[in-house]
Amino acid sequence: MVTSSAFRAAAVRGFTLVELLVVLTIMALLVSLVTPRYVDRMERAREDVLASDLATMRDAIDKYAADRGRYPASLDELVQTGYLRALPVDPMTDSRETWHTEMPPEGAAPGEVYEVRSGAEGVGKNGVPYAQW
Repeated sequence: MVTSSAFRAAAVRGFTLVELLVVLTIMALLVSLVTPRYVDRMERAREDVLASDLATMRDAIDKYAADRGRYPASLDELVQTGYLRALPVDPMTDSRETWHTEMPPEGAAPGEVYEVRSGAEGVGKNGVPYAQW
C-alpha cells in the first residue's frame, strides 16, 4: 500500500509536463523579444566601427599629405610609413581588400589616394549607401 509520504516524495522530485511547457513558452517569448534588438544593435555597432575606421583613415591621409606634400599612392603606404598601425577590416564586408580609394582633385599627381570609402553594398540606418560614407 502506498502511503501519503510516498506521494509527497514523488511530487517533490520533479516538474510536471505542464510546468515545463509554461517555462519553455516564457523563455521562447523572451528570446523572440530580445533577438531583434540584439541584431539591430549588432548592425549599429558595425556601422559605428565603419564610420570610425573611415574617419581614422581619412585623418591619416590628410596628415600624410600635410607632412609629405603629396597624397599616398595606396592605403598600404600609410601602414608602411607608420600613419596607420594596420589597415582596418571593413566591418560590413569583413575584408581589408574592399576599401575603395578615390583620386585627388586636379593639381595632384595621378595615382594618389585622396579619399577612401567602403566597398560594401547596402544602405545604412541613416539611409545613405555604405559606398557613399
